[in-house]
Order: sequence, then structure tokens, then C-alpha cells
Amino acid sequence: MILIGDNLIPHKTFSYVDSIMEIEHTEPNSTLIFNYDENLLVYCRKHQLSNAVIVSNIKEAIYCNALNSKYIICDKKLAKSVQKIAENYVFDAKILAIIENNDEIEKIALSEIDGVIYSSLLNK
Repeated sequence: MILIGDNLIPHKTFSYVDSIMEIEHTEPNSTLIFNYDENLLVYCRKHQLSNAVIVSNIKEAIYCNALNSKYIICDKKLAKSVQKIAENYVFDAKILAIIENNDEIEKIALSEIDGVIYSSLLNK
């Protein structure tokens, strides 16, 4: 299980961005996090930039996988549906459920979601 943002587990650098212009101000080799945006997705794919995208529905998750996102981030309820589709279609992207604290890890693990990301990491 992937645990991103947990104090006990080291993780790579993540940079939250809202626009293509903000990308130039991020740390080199960081994974870009952004809310679903087709322009950012296409830009990241074209420039081979690692990204994690916050989605609000299954269609967005499908596009993220098709455009080479590393992580697809969604709320816990949606994560169950997206994970099932990801397994059926053998997504390369990993599905991450948003959690507030480590008390939620066990429930996510029992739902067989690829991993979690702490909501505090998603704040700008």
C-alpha cells in the first residue's frame, strides 16, 4: 500500500500547481499535483512530467491514466469505483484515496485501494 504524506514514511517531493506557468517554479523532479485540467495533463505528457491528478469522476480518471498520470487522487467513496475500473483495465496509474489521518488507513486497505494521500499534502 502506498502511503503519501505520512510522517513515518518518506516520500518524494510534491508540488501543487494551478497552471502551466506555475510549473517553472516547482522543484526539479517533483511530482506535480493539480485538480483535473486537460491542458495541464497534455502539457505534462508532452514534457514527460510526473503528475498526480485530483479527479471528481470516473471519466476524468480514465483520461488521467490514458495521459500517463502517475497517481489518480480522489475521495474515498469514488476511489472504490475507480480502483475497480483500474484493475479491470490494468491502469498504469495508482489510485490514491484522500484521508485526514492514519486512523483511515485500515479501512482504505480493506477496500483494496492502491494507497492513500493525506489531505494536508494537497493544500497549497
